[in-house]
Amino acid sequence: MDKVSFLHPEFLLLLALLPIAGVWLYRSRKQQSVTLTLPAVAGLESLVNWKVLLKPYLIVFRLVALALIIIGLARPRTVDVSNQTKTTRGIDIVMAVDLSSSMLAKDLEPNRMEALKKVADRFVDDRPNDRIGIVVYAGEAYTKVPVTTDKSIVKQMLQELNYDPTVDDGTGIGMGLATAVNRLKESKAKSRVIILLTDGINNAGFIEPETAADLAKEYGIKVYTIGLGSNGMAPFPVGYTPDGTLVYRNMKVEIDEKLMKSIAKKTGGKYFRATSNSRLEAIYDEINQMETTEIEELRYYDYEEQFRPFALLALMLLVLEVGLRQTLYRSFI
Repeated sequence: MDKVSFLHPEFLLLLALLPIAGVWLYRSRKQQSVTLTLPAVAGLESLVNWKVLLKPYLIVFRLVALALIIIGLARPRTVDVSNQTKTTRGIDIVMAVDLSSSMLAKDLEPNRMEALKKVADRFVDDRPNDRIGIVVYAGEAYTKVPVTTDKSIVKQMLQELNYDPTVDDGTGIGMGLATAVNRLKESKAKSRVIILLTDGINNAGFIEPETAADLAKEYGIKVYTIGLGSNGMAPFPVGYTPDGTLVYRNMKVEIDEKLMKSIAKKTGGKYFRATSNSRLEAIYDEINQMETTEIEELRYYDYEEQFRPFALLALMLLVLEVGLRQTLYRSFI
């Protein structure tokens, strides 16, 4: 139960007339009363009994009955509101993530890969009404999670993303983009979006990034591209120590921004450069705001009429008043 509402609240304005009605009834009663003048009232106190004290309240009974009738005419009712939301125009999103060894570079905290997973996890939480999938690529590309509404699976697979030394290293941007396009080309969603993230230049795979971008454009898929990495030098992994610990060396950060801008422009998307953790968070927030899903909210109202108790109580008071006037006070002076 949410609250009480009135179907005809204008009737409540009549409550303002009740004080006037009360004054009028009181004066009418005074005019109908017989006045007896006595030189003294000693000994008459015993004549004041409960009937004398009760009679003035007959007016109160009538006024309260009128107030209850007015409230009943206003049709009080309680309402139970239930909501149901339905996605009318959803979005299918594929995150294409670079898993090359350079994603372990430490110019973001604690490294690029961990920073991405944290931000992407929050992005998934912010898209409850959309389907999301994950494609990963390095020297080759494959689908980690097909587009799905099961956000728990997407979030779990995001946390499992990491560099795999058994996979051919490299940055096959064209392969990653083409695989993502393949996951979305049959989609019936209102909008289809790829978020393509890389921290390097295309140096692997047999599909050119421009060719993959043409495919995305042909299928009407928008691509947002993100270049991940600070400007200048950054500590990159270059090998392992005998005990398996990664060895880092400062190297120049190289991102093919010209290519990334071209892909985004060709497909109607936008290119972003993430040089820090905060900037990466801001980028995903911006994409989240640009790609909105239309939601239809259905609201159901269940009304329960509450005028009957007021009407019954008013009837009881009127019957009581009329009954008293016709019995106890019929010849009362």
